[in-house]
Amino acid sequence: MESLVDAPVVRQSRQRPDLLTPQSPKGLRVVQITTDPEANNSHIYMESHVFTPDSRRFVYQRFSKFYPDNHSKAARNAVLYLCDIEDGFSLRQLTDEVGATAPSVSPDGKYVYYIVDQTVPGGGKAMLKRVSLDSFQRETLLVIDSPLPGTDYRPSRFYVLSTISSDGKRLAISAFLGDGRKEGAPTGLLVFDLVDCSVRLVYEHPEFHNMHSQYCQSKDAQASHDIMIQHNHGSLYDSQGKSVTPLDEQLGADIHVIRDDGTNWRDMPWGRDGEEFIHGHECWRGEGLSAIGGVYIGAGRDPVHQPLIESWPIPTDEKTSHQGKNLPDARRNLISRNIENPGFNHFAFDPSGTKMISDWICYGAEERQGENCKLFIGTLHEGEDASLKVKYLLHPGCSWNGWLAHPHPFLSPDGQKAFFNSDIDGNLQIYMVDGYEYP
Repeated sequence: MESLVDAPVVRQSRQRPDLLTPQSPKGLRVVQITTDPEANNSHIYMESHVFTPDSRRFVYQRFSKFYPDNHSKAARNAVLYLCDIEDGFSLRQLTDEVGATAPSVSPDGKYVYYIVDQTVPGGGKAMLKRVSLDSFQRETLLVIDSPLPGTDYRPSRFYVLSTISSDGKRLAISAFLGDGRKEGAPTGLLVFDLVDCSVRLVYEHPEFHNMHSQYCQSKDAQASHDIMIQHNHGSLYDSQGKSVTPLDEQLGADIHVIRDDGTNWRDMPWGRDGEEFIHGHECWRGEGLSAIGGVYIGAGRDPVHQPLIESWPIPTDEKTSHQGKNLPDARRNLISRNIENPGFNHFAFDPSGTKMISDWICYGAEERQGENCKLFIGTLHEGEDASLKVKYLLHPGCSWNGWLAHPHPFLSPDGQKAFFNSDIDGNLQIYMVDGYEYP
């Protein structure tokens, strides 16, 4: 057992009413949770499992160095922290290992699972660890320092996001499978059994390096095995796991769903028609069986607007797969149909699937900050004909300088608090807003 039980608890938060505008609803409170001028801090990602179910505590990441365009370097310099909202936004360090990344809080809120990535293509080691949110004791559950069972692959360059099943028994993450010599090596989807502490490779393909895997959060026993994954058609890795060929400009990416044993291939009916393009942000609708996809509309990938589309997985095979929007029997609900020129970019839903938050980009503007980037909350009633209603909150003030300096907004499980990133003061810091009412 390892422990950071004696790690100091600090509080840095301050109120930031200056982020509100005259158009912001009355009664909002904006809190800057991290304020250390010597560090960069960010939320993990919109759909990441970072909250305890009581909406009190969540995990975030702190960086000693800021690498805006390099996910791998950022992950290797990250330290995971826990914020306790009810304890005056107290902050407590959870990890101190080099390469700690991809945290997921267990559904019962007792543990944080994470990967320690100390690999290089074809070598090194990775560890699956967990830390108790009660005792703060850490333990190593599994070490990977040899080929994955039944394969010749040694995983490296682990993705910076993991996903945990709704029953808390399995954790999935993608990793590069190259040996450091061969060009065009595949990316693989790894599934960890958290009960018997084992790992297996369930899927591999050379065009899935931005797999962005997401477990369905339904409590249904069968649906809890479903994982949504992203296929970046045309994009390949070099021998070191770096992208060297561009995404297919004609049709773009598409999204699939598979069972976590690699079977039951399905497609999501988004994009791939030359006018509608997946932009890489999608999520399950709360704990339901449908998912919300964000798309660009505009021939030649010149976005005119960015609507949100609810869809359901469609069984396919090698002949019918990858058709996107044109899939036979597609079930699509344009939930943003009553919103003029939507600019939804990063978005997330609460567990009920009826409350959402999103940043909003005004296309045609030269920059994505100030008046050109806004934060909205919304409601989406139940049913396959649901239509989204939204309300403006504030301008997050992000620079958009690289992947981390995006707002990446998300909600607490109870939907009463919204979170976002901003580097409006120079360093990247994390923020919260509450006191709002849904439209």
